[in-house]
Amino acid sequence: MSGTLSSAGMAGQRVVIIGGGFGGIAAARALARAPVQVTLIDRRNFHLFQPLLYQVATAGLSPADIGAPIRSILRDQGNVRVALAKVTGIDTGARLVETEEGPVGYDTLIIATGARHAYFGRDEWEALAPGIKTIDDATRLRAKLLFALERAEIVSDPKRRKALLTFVIVGGGPTGVELAGAVAELARHVADRDFRTITPKDIQVLLVEAGPRLLPQFRESMSAAAARALTRMGVEVRTGTAVTEITPDQVVVGGEVIATNNVIWAAGVRASAAGRWLGAEVDRAGRVLVGNDFSVPHHPGIFVIGDTAAYRQADGTMLPGIAPAAKQAGEFVGALVASRFGGRTPRPFEYRDFGQLATVGRNFAVADFGRIRLTGFPGWLLWSVAHVWFLVGFRSRFSVASQWLWSYLTWERGARLITGAEVAMARPPETNAP
Repeated sequence: MSGTLSSAGMAGQRVVIIGGGFGGIAAARALARAPVQVTLIDRRNFHLFQPLLYQVATAGLSPADIGAPIRSILRDQGNVRVALAKVTGIDTGARLVETEEGPVGYDTLIIATGARHAYFGRDEWEALAPGIKTIDDATRLRAKLLFALERAEIVSDPKRRKALLTFVIVGGGPTGVELAGAVAELARHVADRDFRTITPKDIQVLLVEAGPRLLPQFRESMSAAAARALTRMGVEVRTGTAVTEITPDQVVVGGEVIATNNVIWAAGVRASAAGRWLGAEVDRAGRVLVGNDFSVPHHPGIFVIGDTAAYRQADGTMLPGIAPAAKQAGEFVGALVASRFGGRTPRPFEYRDFGQLATVGRNFAVADFGRIRLTGFPGWLLWSVAHVWFLVGFRSRFSVASQWLWSYLTWERGARLITGAEVAMARPPETNAP
């Protein structure tokens, strides 16, 4: 083998993990005491807490608050090597992971490469209606939002100003609901405090959901509570209505043409290219169909977890594509691989559902834990504690908790509101998602 990432000369069984998200990190940690050499490959050198990306996009947090270096997370685990590289393919016959920096040999392969947004066959909408899956996505969206306010402050044409101050969020899941609330709060509060020619009444925030209600994963009563909270914040909620066209200057919603320069996508996901790399069977979203231990049929020694996997649970439902599910899958597969070298074989995988949470603005959330259901401020407190606790690293937890407390008491977002026209107007680069 050749290339800077060649694993020639490494002692012991070689386990390669692709992806440093919740699933990949959990799998690596589960292999801490196993007699294996682990190589974790990611195209970025940090672990990202994706559930709080929308806070970066709406200037509530800075990128450093929700990221932690992968090397720091795993620094005390001597059998792990972290490699910064972009994966380009997998040679299953030669048992090689192909990267732009060279091939990496494996005996066992764990793929945890996540997902990107799905535009339902309209990929040309991606440049016009960005979603948020990465730090780059969030910072570009933040620049776009803030630049829209800055432009609206100085334009004289009322139609142009209205288009700049109309924000349309597509998708009524947790991300869409949280974005709608955060955009409404940011735009209206900043307009009220810091601008002279635009007012909160000039700003329109529209949340569009093609399904019959928001938050379909939640109980209907909690979905209704979230919709009422958004309406009180001034968000116009439209359910049972689909977006049929998006252009740079308008969006068509249920046949109605709405002039806007600000469309944000929060509807649907598509898996990474793992299925294509493996030549494996995939579902409609591109997720690899896996067995009950996350192994890939006809590919011995290869496992797929997280958003990249289509895992059917015992009750017939699909494993949800959320962080706790990816983390639990990573822990299970890591323990399963470790058991081959001694130790107890883990029991069959069973997802532990710890409940669902979604926030609507700065003091309202819905929390569904089965018998325990909270809405309003109590739900928001629980949501805040849960998200801070699951951040990687004490510094990140302390930083986020401090920032949230300061923002809550003062509404001050400081330097996070700074942007530039050259950033906001730049076209998003082509995605290099695996």
